[in-house]
Amino acid sequence: MSATRKEHSQSPAGMPYSAGMQRPGIAVPADACDCHLHVYDSGFPAAPGARLRPPDASISDYRLLQQRLGTRRAVLVTPSTYGTDNRVMLRALEALGADARGVAVIDGAQSNEQLGALHAQGVRGVRLNLSLGVAGSVEMLEPLAQRIAALGWHLQLLMSPDALAALGDTLRRLPVQVVFDHFARISPAQSGAHPAHALVLALLREDRAWLKLSGGYLVSAHVTTDDPALTDLARSYLDANPDRIVWGSDWPHATASAGIHPMPDDARQMDRLADWTSDVDLFRRVLVDNPAALYGFASPAHSD
Repeated sequence: MSATRKEHSQSPAGMPYSAGMQRPGIAVPADACDCHLHVYDSGFPAAPGARLRPPDASISDYRLLQQRLGTRRAVLVTPSTYGTDNRVMLRALEALGADARGVAVIDGAQSNEQLGALHAQGVRGVRLNLSLGVAGSVEMLEPLAQRIAALGWHLQLLMSPDALAALGDTLRRLPVQVVFDHFARISPAQSGAHPAHALVLALLREDRAWLKLSGGYLVSAHVTTDDPALTDLARSYLDANPDRIVWGSDWPHATASAGIHPMPDDARQMDRLADWTSDVDLFRRVLVDNPAALYGFASPAHSD
């Protein structure tokens, strides 16, 4: 690709929750944003029924990954572990300051004042996790969208492709933008074959949706972002609407801590994004320009 490659160098020793020791082989642009990560703190109770209960992963741990990758901005997402308790995410959001935004989990019963307080703290969306979540149902799609529309927030969705495929009409009438994380949970084998893939592509083309190229190892049959089959899937989304695609590490990889997947190498994840974009300008757009537009960061200066 035309983006500048650089020699690998060692990352800080003892990198928590990330395989490998090398930095990305690609020059990461200034103001690059990791649009999907979680923090965990055992000092806060897990929600009843939570299936993922990984070890503590702090902002101090995550800053080491930022140093390794060369990213600056971050989007913190309340994980399924805590249900609708956003305190762990909000504490981390405060620690990262103006370079961070948050995606909360709510049940819709919050007052306007409570939602306004979340906005003031940097929250810009809510997540409805119908894959591993313990707080939410598909019936909440429209009520949640109505509650957050006035704030200009988006609705981030995670669900099975079969469930997603049945929601085309509903998603098109929502008064908010939809953000699909983790490749919309569509596997490479389903690319071009499952109706959910066609729906996501259509929503991207219609400027009704965004998609996170995050958690590639979650949808890969080989449980690795190095899976060559991910390339065509990633490019299908990039081709559909390059202005609506962002990237996320999915740190600290809770499913890996649970032994469900091998621990990913986050530098390799960044290099795979470079492979998929194949162009320095598109690489920058996914890491800098698109996150600035979606999450309301200051416009990038494009000075590097």
